[in-house]
Amino acid sequence: MTEVFDRLLATAMDRWAELNARPWIRVSTGMMGTAAGARDTLGALRHDVAQSGIQATISEVGTTGLCYAEPLVDVSIPGGARVLYANLGPERVPEIVERHIKGGQPVLEFALASVDSDVRGLPRREQLPMMQHQVRIALRNAGEIEPANLYHYIARGGFAGLDKALNEMQPDEVVQEVRNSGLRGRGGAAFSTGTKWSFLAGNPSPSKYILCNCEEGDPGAFNDKTILDTDPLTLIEGCIIAGYATGASNGIVFIRHGHDSPIERTRAAIRACYSNGILGRRVMGTDFSFDIEVSLVGESYVAGEETALMEAVEGKRSMPRFRPPFPAAYGVWGKPSNINNIKTISYVPEIIRRGAAWFNGIGTEKSSGTAIACLSGDILYPGLVEVPFGLTMRQVVEDLGGGDPDGKQIKFLQTGGPLGGVLPAEQLDMVLDYDAMAAAGAMFGSGGLIVCNETRSVVDLVRNLLAFDQMESCGKCFPCRLGTSHLLEVLDRICAGESHDGDMDLMARIGANLRAGSLCGHGQLGYNPVDSALKHFGDEFLAQMGGYSPLSIPRFVGPLTTRRGAQADGETPTARVKLDFVVKLEPVALTNAVLEAD
Repeated sequence: MTEVFDRLLATAMDRWAELNARPWIRVSTGMMGTAAGARDTLGALRHDVAQSGIQATISEVGTTGLCYAEPLVDVSIPGGARVLYANLGPERVPEIVERHIKGGQPVLEFALASVDSDVRGLPRREQLPMMQHQVRIALRNAGEIEPANLYHYIARGGFAGLDKALNEMQPDEVVQEVRNSGLRGRGGAAFSTGTKWSFLAGNPSPSKYILCNCEEGDPGAFNDKTILDTDPLTLIEGCIIAGYATGASNGIVFIRHGHDSPIERTRAAIRACYSNGILGRRVMGTDFSFDIEVSLVGESYVAGEETALMEAVEGKRSMPRFRPPFPAAYGVWGKPSNINNIKTISYVPEIIRRGAAWFNGIGTEKSSGTAIACLSGDILYPGLVEVPFGLTMRQVVEDLGGGDPDGKQIKFLQTGGPLGGVLPAEQLDMVLDYDAMAAAGAMFGSGGLIVCNETRSVVDLVRNLLAFDQMESCGKCFPCRLGTSHLLEVLDRICAGESHDGDMDLMARIGANLRAGSLCGHGQLGYNPVDSALKHFGDEFLAQMGGYSPLSIPRFVGPLTTRRGAQADGETPTARVKLDFVVKLEPVALTNAVLEAD
């Protein structure tokens, strides 16, 4: 243990003990809490606590993931109960202050759960439906600490992994430990993180970059933003460890414009690290130096593609680069670079602290660790969950999410973001595993799960996804620029009941061109929503088209192959595709064919 870390740890433990020696009120004021009115609740708490004369600490924290319960207020009393209060508006604050904070008696009628101890009449937090099955690693501090408070983070085990890496391990040992853990890229490509790091570590350049991607512009996904909103220090620690392992000198955290709370909290956390010798020259008193900065990019979904992000940070338009050269050889500013998703890097501190075998013991054989899923749509408990790989989609949606709030049947899930597809209810027993899902033609992507009940129209949803994809195309390559526009035109016709009898064939041919000719994953995956919807809900398209029945529905066949070697996190295999179908459309009689769209 370095002298710097030893001193910080001692101070952190002292301050943590002082913090818990008096009433501590944690208010969830991240993006979800603020949207639900948490700022008004926070103001009321500060006013009423001050008026009461109670010596209490009021902290702003990020969401616990229980988004349906926001505004969420966590009240802890020394020697008494720690209780979570759900949907707490300012009008309820006086009673909480008087009865619980001042009188020591929880207000059960507003309470959601107890934490760390039993309270008669309340479930424990881990007994809540949304908390069952969860194993929290990247989200271990969510709702527990002030996001940019260095001492809070260290008191809960923070920077122990970095201290271990710097003092007990060589850089190549850190790379191998991450490889042995089985950690795979959480941005969607699921490529081995340790292997990817080895590409950069093998480059002898004295100036190299670690890049962290929080562009996250896809509908239904909010896990990257949540990590930065609740615990940006875990990302910073992981980034420094990655820098040490690969010999990098600089780190850049890409955050999309408009994500104000994650931006502010990440910047504050970086300042705290510089002030305490954890960033800059001689990290923790060692010979290793590392700098980190925040770069604001985005308002373009394609900016999430790794080379497009590099273009954006250089002040250019977010457009993918031709490859090779790959980022490990020529990245941002022409320097060798490694880019990972925020979630990927956030697992690293605990992997180094606890060891590869610990992480590899969670999940499945080929998908180690946990997955962070964002639940939204027709779901009783919308929010964020971190569960081990190996659970089924049904467990995530029905057990943790509670199913449809009105008891309607779940019809399908939209997974993998706007370039993903639809998963019918019949496949909800699919195991959460990268390879198992890929074999079934599904994508977990960055973790967004939009739940749709029996009243939802698959055709309308797919049209909306294509509208998003078409609008967000950067336009650099014409297969994507024109192909997404043409697909949207066809889907507009279908939704308007004005389809042509060759539209199914036309969409398949456009999709083949998109996949074979597009420069990056945005175009290569652009046909996925249509392709998966036709596979599982072809009859619904036919009904919307007004009575045409295909003798065969156009489908892609043939293997996906990678071009120019192994794919990396955020990169998409180039497809070699062929079409082996003949489409013949015949008018048929339809009964109850037109589905009601919500």
